[in-house]
Amino acid sequence: MTTIDPQNLADEDREARRARLFTRINKADAWFQVIGLSFITPILKAAAGDNPKAQAAEIWRLLGVPLLAIAVFLMLWANFAPKVQTSLGAVPGPSQVWSEAVLLHKDAQAKAAKETKFLERVEARNAKFIANGQPEKVKDIKYTGSPSYYNQIWTSIKTVFFGFLIGTFIAVPIGIMAGLSPYANAAVNPLIQIFKPVSPLAWLPIVTMVVSATYTVDDGLFSKSFLTSAITVTLCSLWPTLINTALGVASIDKDLVNVSKVLKMNTYTKITKLVLPSALPLIFTGLRLSLGVGWMVLIAAEMLAQNPGLGKFVWDEFQNGSSSSLAKIMVAVFTIGIIGFLLDRLMYAIQSLFTFSSNR
Repeated sequence: MTTIDPQNLADEDREARRARLFTRINKADAWFQVIGLSFITPILKAAAGDNPKAQAAEIWRLLGVPLLAIAVFLMLWANFAPKVQTSLGAVPGPSQVWSEAVLLHKDAQAKAAKETKFLERVEARNAKFIANGQPEKVKDIKYTGSPSYYNQIWTSIKTVFFGFLIGTFIAVPIGIMAGLSPYANAAVNPLIQIFKPVSPLAWLPIVTMVVSATYTVDDGLFSKSFLTSAITVTLCSLWPTLINTALGVASIDKDLVNVSKVLKMNTYTKITKLVLPSALPLIFTGLRLSLGVGWMVLIAAEMLAQNPGLGKFVWDEFQNGSSSSLAKIMVAVFTIGIIGFLLDRLMYAIQSLFTFSSNR
């Protein structure tokens, strides 16, 4: 009779648990890469005992080197900024910009509290009239105080997504037609070549006049400034999606096209079951490019048209000319950059959910 060594059973069980742990880490690594936190994977592997020396080198590459580069940038900035004199004084260093960011946060909190108190007073006023049997005196009074920094950020984000979605609904169908039909491609290509290089500064006056002439209601769902900025974003950002969609559709495997003919697929089935799944990686590449372009265009449009948002905040501070204006503008610059990065990560995460591989 064969005896079972308890030590061997314990070793096998430990190895099985270790294998399951590394399987979970490898699965999580795909999501860490999507959200830009890929350095977490070697940390977890090192903690699990997987070749600590090799994992330490990977941690240094993914986390140490970027942190070192940021530290060097901050030191150079802090050293050279005071030496650059402008009409508003010296260029602010990292500490001044951080202090101004803290002040903007506190100001936003104060404005939010003020708005909350105002709305509570309006609600109490309306409740009093209702209790006294005077519902005709109930009014929906809007808060007219100046927007906080966070309100302006949220306005810009809503505007860019609205314009981006309109551009997507226009670009994807046209791109599919251009990819499927050489005649449609020949018709669309000249328009792409003409309008793709047009600056938002050229589109903005035209859009402003058209919106003012056609959107004449004052109490509509959207404000004119919102529509002007959003449509400008649409006109400048739809081209990368259109081009990549057409390229993705035109590049699908010809064998798949032949299979669709053998199976006698109708156009709708062919597009939904064959064309879109095959072209999705390139379509999402176009969407990521379009969203990045739209975000840059929006800031320029808000600055030029003085529409609410981060662009207007930058322009107002530039015109203000106070001693803290440069620091506030630099806070806005970092905010714009961070939001742009997060928007790209968001699109990359959505791409990872809907495509088998982001690289194919």
